[in-house]
Amino acid sequence: MPFDLSNTLVVGISATALFDMNDSDQMFREAKEEDADKAIELFRDYMRKYENDPLQPGTGYPLVKALLGLNQYKHQNDKSPLVEVVVMSRNSPDTGLRVLNSIRHDGLNISRSAFTAGESAADYVEAFDVDLFLTTDVKDAQQVIDSGHCAAAILKEPPKTNSQIPEGQVRIAFDGDAVLFSDESELVYKTHGMEAFHAQEDALQDTPMEEGPYASLLIKLSKLQDRLPMKVEYSPVRIAIVTARNSPSEMRVIKTLRHWGVYVDEAFFLGGVGKDKVLQAFKPHIFFDDQDVHLDSAANLVPSGKVPYLSTSALSESKEEVEQ
Repeated sequence: MPFDLSNTLVVGISATALFDMNDSDQMFREAKEEDADKAIELFRDYMRKYENDPLQPGTGYPLVKALLGLNQYKHQNDKSPLVEVVVMSRNSPDTGLRVLNSIRHDGLNISRSAFTAGESAADYVEAFDVDLFLTTDVKDAQQVIDSGHCAAAILKEPPKTNSQIPEGQVRIAFDGDAVLFSDESELVYKTHGMEAFHAQEDALQDTPMEEGPYASLLIKLSKLQDRLPMKVEYSPVRIAIVTARNSPSEMRVIKTLRHWGVYVDEAFFLGGVGKDKVLQAFKPHIFFDDQDVHLDSAANLVPSGKVPYLSTSALSESKEEVEQ
């Protein structure tokens, strides 16, 4: 009988997000430029040649390892794990053998995988009950966000410096507008300016914001915390909101979270100040934001992922970054 995953956090991750596969990807791109017909064959030969050489960690590796570590708290009577990770790769099963060997080499408790031989792995997100999809493929991430099945992010390159993340914890940082919350307030700022934005948010501070693409993930993390044996204040899952909002717009954030029934450990209302130093101090396993203006600096310090706007959003139609 299949597991009930309704209370299990399921993370789908591409091979290129879990491991550093830049060398093989570069080889494939160069081969494709010279002879597209032979590129796949050359790539297959390359992956077979090095299939017993373990891959180095990618941007999503620290988060995956930390999340899997939470399964140590699974109650003996529970039939479903607290966390499950699924590798979802555009490699074929043959070329994906190096990925599977690397998983075994590193002792990662990952038992489910999907190898689609060039087809979109995003097509299988719903079939695997995924709550969070991490990838380096822009089109796959956009497809998942537009489908509304789950949260999705395009992972940046691994940070240039290694932050000392506390052992035994999972630390996740979220932006607010257009990530946890809908883009409605951000659009007010863009179209009417900061003064109008603050006036609206202050007037609506008792009205919960609509859910954004990551709201369901935050709620699922809250359910995960409920399954842990310790009080939420002492949970190994530590969550922070790092947002450009400031007074008087911060009240609506806190009251919305209360309405959703979720607990957040830390919140930083920065009022336009850069996020990188706060993130460096918080030391997250991953930081999710919708704007490159924040991600470009943050990604040098902490693992980071870009949250795409819905294709139908007015924000996705503009090349101008909106600070909110």
